[in-house]
Amino acid sequence: MTPICLTCGEPAGVGLEIAHKAWDALRHEVPFFLLGDEAHVTGDVQLVGSAGDIDPAGPLPMMQHDFAGDAVAGVPDARNAQDVIDVIARGVDMVRDGSASALCTLPIHKKALMDGAGFAYPGHTEYLAALDGKDTVVMMLACPELRVVPVTIHIALGDVPTTLTPALLTQTLQITQSALKRDFGVSAPRLSVCGLNPHAGEGGAMGKEELDWINACLSGLAADGMDVTGPWPADTMFHAKARAGYDVAIAMYHDQALIPIKTIDFAGGVNVTLGLDFIRTSPDHGTAFDIAGRGIADPTSTIAALRMGRDMALARAT
Repeated sequence: MTPICLTCGEPAGVGLEIAHKAWDALRHEVPFFLLGDEAHVTGDVQLVGSAGDIDPAGPLPMMQHDFAGDAVAGVPDARNAQDVIDVIARGVDMVRDGSASALCTLPIHKKALMDGAGFAYPGHTEYLAALDGKDTVVMMLACPELRVVPVTIHIALGDVPTTLTPALLTQTLQITQSALKRDFGVSAPRLSVCGLNPHAGEGGAMGKEELDWINACLSGLAADGMDVTGPWPADTMFHAKARAGYDVAIAMYHDQALIPIKTIDFAGGVNVTLGLDFIRTSPDHGTAFDIAGRGIADPTSTIAALRMGRDMALARAT
């Protein structure tokens, strides 16, 4: 397979040091190269122009992308903001033209991009959707013990009840079901859906969305052949016995999804964007400015994200 493109993310964060650690762990297992500026990297790299140039015995493979600013650990430089954005777009182009098999994105700092380049998106997921011309994509967080999808993502909690609609829930479930079949080899996906309200509304005593439309939406999809159940009280869905009964949990909002997976596997969770025409994974953590440059950043999530990108690319190729 062609290598995975690992975008550099915010140069002032922990991404660049994690890239070296990931290469040391995966050089003979998962081919990948870092897309970024050699001037920002501490340690040796091998500059490559194509996949065929990568030497597994050599240092971290890197494709050059010139940046306007410096990289000072923990201190983002506004001059780099547009270059961070451009690297993501270039990485997408490389996956589309076959130069890379998948895209793995190191963490960005959204405020730095907004301040330095007027970045108009809440995060990677929404920007990648725009690049791919998609109105709706799905963010899935995954580790060996759990896959979970939030229906609404980076919005205020107060906006969730009005943003959450039958159409959005249906699209999310359909995209998730399709991706599990295509990218993860799950032939008959089982989807389990959290309620929006405590105790899934408890018959309307704690909220009426379940009675007003969520029950009917899920029943309709089940009647059409989807293996979907719920809505279930979210506080009963994530213990080990419950997790054994489904392939993915669908949560109604960000923290309802991310708290359980970060509790179960804080270091090893992977962020996957479903519904794109290309494969994208990412470590499930941020730039960690407070520890950048100290050499102590944990590469576990990036290693897992690169492995998952490889596995998804192989699944699509079969």
